[in-house]
Amino acid sequence: MHLYFKYLSILFRSQMQYRTSFWLLTFGQFFIPFSVFAGLYFMFSRFGELQGWSFFETALCFGVIHMAFSLSECFVRGFDVFSSLVVSGEFDRLLVRPRSTIVQVLGSKFEFTRFGRLVQSAVVLGWALWNLPIAWTPLKVLTLLMMVAGGILIFAGIFILNATLCFWTVQGLEVGNLLTDGGREMAQYPLNIYHKRVTLFFTFIIPFGCVSYLPLLFLLNRTQGQGLLYALLPLAAILFLLPCLAVWQFGVRHYRSTGS
Repeated sequence: MHLYFKYLSILFRSQMQYRTSFWLLTFGQFFIPFSVFAGLYFMFSRFGELQGWSFFETALCFGVIHMAFSLSECFVRGFDVFSSLVVSGEFDRLLVRPRSTIVQVLGSKFEFTRFGRLVQSAVVLGWALWNLPIAWTPLKVLTLLMMVAGGILIFAGIFILNATLCFWTVQGLEVGNLLTDGGREMAQYPLNIYHKRVTLFFTFIIPFGCVSYLPLLFLLNRTQGQGLLYALLPLAAILFLLPCLAVWQFGVRHYRSTGS
């Protein structure tokens, strides 16, 4: 972890060399999910509720997913742009270093301008929590933190899976964006508003439902018994990430250089 934080410090200082550009990009990132949230706000202004979900309940789901996505884009960005390392031959250089390839790829790229998205998501999350009558307990606070952390792990796992494909395809495939951007768009609403097949896919295959919709039921006291089970469901993100890391190690063992 010392090496990871060293990368973090170096890349942060390098990006701050152009401060005006950095702050303008951060400001712009603030408004990207803002337009999506504005659409959500106007939809509820027109229809009042969405299959029994109020605006602030949906905003809580929205804030959790977008906060997790912005943090993963900031700190796991190295895997998202991994194809450039393969094409340029830079990954060959990483392999001869006596350090984990995962840490080195993670440290190859950080997008600190994503803090703009993070601030917007935090504002939405705080606004929703302020207006929801949640009876807070230590377990509910822990559940909320695990929801965000679990979302980061799921997005990180998808980034890693997509990066692993580069070992055989050289270029990254759009299927990764389908799962990250598509998953984010789906999970920002309670999953029960979708078709049952969509709900099952985003619960048991890509477990966004385990870090957003199902724990949300526990926070809002909508569960019928087994509340502790709903509270601990964000831990399922670990079960998703571990196979992704195993696939990455498999890809590294079968990597053939591009000769760049």
